[in-house]
Amino acid sequence: MTGKYLDPKADLTFKLVFEHEDLLISLLNALLPLDEGKQIEHVEYLPAELVPENPAKKDSVVDVRCRETGGRHFIVEMQLNWNNEFRQRVVLNAAKAIVKQLKPGEEYKLVQPVYSLNLINDTGFESGPDDFYHDYAIVDVAHNDRRIEGLRFVFIELPKFKPKTIAEKKMAVLWLRFLTEINVRTEEAPAELLENPATAKALKLLEKSAYTEGQLIAYDRFWDAVYRERTFYDDGFRKGQIDGWEKGCEQGREEGRKEGREEGREEGRKEGREEGILTEKRNTVRRLHALGLTAEQIAQGSGLSTDEVNSILQ
Repeated sequence: MTGKYLDPKADLTFKLVFEHEDLLISLLNALLPLDEGKQIEHVEYLPAELVPENPAKKDSVVDVRCRETGGRHFIVEMQLNWNNEFRQRVVLNAAKAIVKQLKPGEEYKLVQPVYSLNLINDTGFESGPDDFYHDYAIVDVAHNDRRIEGLRFVFIELPKFKPKTIAEKKMAVLWLRFLTEINVRTEEAPAELLENPATAKALKLLEKSAYTEGQLIAYDRFWDAVYRERTFYDDGFRKGQIDGWEKGCEQGREEGRKEGREEGREEGRKEGREEGILTEKRNTVRRLHALGLTAEQIAQGSGLSTDEVNSILQ
């Protein structure tokens, strides 16, 4: 680690930065699709027990769970390695956040909306290279201006982010630059981040000099686990590709053999029909000749040439 800062996407640093209420509120207001006049002002932190106990994945997931004082609930997750289970887990966690709001016997009208903000340090959506922000709501398929309020999912693919794509949203740009540009090689943070009070405070919290030796060891172990998980996934994906290619080749060969057999049978049937027609013509020519007809007469009646008739009679 040669730079001045630690990477904010690690479990240790992400939680340390966003355990500060003012920074978490700033992040949520910047990145969530909140209606005008509905900005978050105060939050209280809730236990992060929604993340499933899965040892294979726990080192690649960090999260913060909170609720607005008397209102909306928010789940923030950092997913460092994309996998096929991630979106399903996000839906499950949001559903749990709804269910846990009510005690037995309480009325449904007490349920507050849940917003799930998912920051992904990977690419997992089939979209263009600049399409990094994905906003999902419950909408009418035929009339997508009609929606059911209560659940909102936002996925942000950090590797696709480019500041120019959302230049009109200053704080969104600053927080996404904070998450994508600051890492262990950063010697000097960008001036724009240092000039803003929120991101400047977050940067101060990332300075390596503020961490104990034990924390730095835990930080390194966290990234080792993340890289191992990504390696296992990549190796599995490549193996799947190879297995699929080999299976496809074998299937292609078998289909080729099948087609070849079918073509051979069809060719045999065709040759058999042609041979049968030719044999019948020969027999007809010989019967007509036996009745005393000349080659010329047989040719006129059969459609064969005189030479063909003579060749059969030889």
